[in-house]
Amino acid sequence: MTRMTGARFIAETIDGYGIKHVFFVTNIAARALMEMEKLGIKRIQTHGEKAAAYMADAYARVKRGPGLCMAQSVGAVNLAAGLQDAYLACSPVIALTGRVFQSNQQRHAYQEVDHVNPFSAVTKYSALVTNPDQLPIYLRQAFRSSTSGTPGPVHLDLEGHAGQAVVDQEADAEVIVEETFIQIPPFRPEAETEKVTAALQLLIRAKRPVIVAGGGVTASGAKAELLALAEKLSIPVATSLNAKAMFPADHPLAVGVPGLYSRACANQVLCEADLVFFVGSHTGGQVTYEYQIPPRGTPIIQLDINPEELGRNYPIQVGMHGDVRNSLRRMLVQAETVPARTEWTGRVQELVRRWKESVRDLANSEVEPMRPERLCKELTDYLPSDVILVSDTGHAGIWTGTMIDLQHPDQSYIRCAGSLGWALPAAMGAKCAQPDRPVLCFTGDGGIWYHLSELDTALNNGINTVTLVNNNHSLNQEKHGMERVYGGQSPGSDKLWLFPDTHFADVAESMGCFGITVNKPSELSGALDQAFASGKPAVVDVKTHIDGIAPRAWVPG
Repeated sequence: MTRMTGARFIAETIDGYGIKHVFFVTNIAARALMEMEKLGIKRIQTHGEKAAAYMADAYARVKRGPGLCMAQSVGAVNLAAGLQDAYLACSPVIALTGRVFQSNQQRHAYQEVDHVNPFSAVTKYSALVTNPDQLPIYLRQAFRSSTSGTPGPVHLDLEGHAGQAVVDQEADAEVIVEETFIQIPPFRPEAETEKVTAALQLLIRAKRPVIVAGGGVTASGAKAELLALAEKLSIPVATSLNAKAMFPADHPLAVGVPGLYSRACANQVLCEADLVFFVGSHTGGQVTYEYQIPPRGTPIIQLDINPEELGRNYPIQVGMHGDVRNSLRRMLVQAETVPARTEWTGRVQELVRRWKESVRDLANSEVEPMRPERLCKELTDYLPSDVILVSDTGHAGIWTGTMIDLQHPDQSYIRCAGSLGWALPAAMGAKCAQPDRPVLCFTGDGGIWYHLSELDTALNNGINTVTLVNNNHSLNQEKHGMERVYGGQSPGSDKLWLFPDTHFADVAESMGCFGITVNKPSELSGALDQAFASGKPAVVDVKTHIDGIAPRAWVPG
């Protein structure tokens, strides 16, 4: 045991677990921040608590290990709001907050609000820490809980509005780093042999099987195993947005992304399948088009690290509890190579070909302002071979998920799990996790407005991401819905989705960042070259057509 402050214990512990960046809004745990500086941990002070949570989320996803964010008592609820995305994305984020002293609770103390309910909704584990003696127990448990099973955010509420009752006081403590919990997954249980045998029997007998790969494939690092199993059993593969980078886009068995943000061909394939194998997927509303695709009654096999997910949304023929990578390896060992299902794979390839043909004219359009489909085609051709593509939600998620193909095995894709505006700060967190890789944020003008101030954070900390703005000066995803509701009765309805035509390149330049405007397709690659070479946080403001609205997802009937 060593006598040390809570601040020193926190700093040594997170350093031992490999966390090299902390994202926060002052004033929280000042002494701990000082101790972190001594250990070389970079302290990224943001302009908002939600942005800090988003940075920690993307940092954790890219690093495949815990990220850390912090806020003082009055900012804690803002931080909890930011953890929603980490919770939805199963991202191992640790949140530390200050709280009003217990003796002043329920007395209308300055800046006192309840922390229990906001954090209980968006964390796997939340605990109150009243003194430094409790830190060894609670902080190690935070790392265990955030990484184990289905990963997710955890929260420690430190006594004192800035955590001073825990951080500033001394205790006898031993820093113990449990290396098992430095990365996800900490444990790799293998699906039971009899379950694997039963699943393989169904897959081999099926005439039209499909694999749907989810975020568990990404978390487990099972890209190679997924490809090998698909080829060995001749099964087409659809991927959720969370697994977009986990299967080669140009592979003859590749189907694309199904569900709400989808290619029509992917939904069509799932509706024609006679067996669907969900691999590391929660079978949630987005990937299944609100539980309609695949249709009810389709035979289902499911593999997940969390047994509670097995059969949650679809009755299953076989449920396998296990780590995705190790369980797929077990399946590969047990499986015999299946002759090519030429009739079924030919049908799948025809559906994919038809979809590509249906978007070809828009993807090659020369119209100005640029069509988003053309923008995505240009990005597919341009993206660096090791890029991390970070996508916002809404139209950004649809365009990147359906219209951009990742053509190199070392390209990565992470996307917003729910909150528009996530992508800009998230790209910064991704860059902190892997500073040697190019990071491209894809957002719209509606998305960039949320956290535009974080360009200043990026500049102050040398976080040189490139933010591409699909700028149609609107939330045009809402256009048709608003027009349908108002039916031309009120000319003021346009104000609900139209924005002024802001020149974000000029805004970036005024903040000391690099900015450049793109008006036509031929300008894009040169602009991106300049942005990546600028040595600064960069904004590429692409003027796009306001009528570039994604089609509704295909559903049967």
